[in-house]
Amino acid sequence: MNSCENNPQEILLHICCAPDGTVPTIDLKSQGWNVRGFFYGNNIHPIEEYKKRLEAIKILSDKNSVDIIIQEYDPEKWLDETKGLEHEPEGGLRCEKCFELQFEAAAREAVKLGIKILCTTLTISPHKNVNKIFEIGKAIAKKYDLEWLNIIWRKNNGFLRSTKLSREMGLYRQNYCGCFFSMRESF
Repeated sequence: MNSCENNPQEILLHICCAPDGTVPTIDLKSQGWNVRGFFYGNNIHPIEEYKKRLEAIKILSDKNSVDIIIQEYDPEKWLDETKGLEHEPEGGLRCEKCFELQFEAAAREAVKLGIKILCTTLTISPHKNVNKIFEIGKAIAKKYDLEWLNIIWRKNNGFLRSTKLSREMGLYRQNYCGCFFSMRESF
């Protein structure tokens, strides 16, 4: 499925961060989707950064009237799952594993809620590999007997819209992807 116009079905939207969730939540709702959000966060380091992003997620939820499920924060589990990938470059195998972990958690939540369709906000970023995101997302969705919705949110000025909406909503906008390793590379 590549289009979401006029579809009243429920969808679980994996939200990597509040700024990236602005456009997808608005657009999906305007197209008739019943949107539930899912925020993973285990990849975000340090705890102070996680708290800033969590607060922004709560603001997004309130401003866009979207219920967002927040997974319990367990950064040690993420570090264990990505062990051996510490020296991978940004955008490499560590990032792919991180996407897999996030989509897997979202898929489990979708099954628990009886939602059959998954999507992600990750494709709003001009820094992310859309084809790799879709490949991982489809594989995870198939594993859980779910449908994966391919949407490239950065199209049609999606990224620019997200930065504008983030400012208007007063959302915290981070300057690195989230993990300790991306933080180290960005600084």
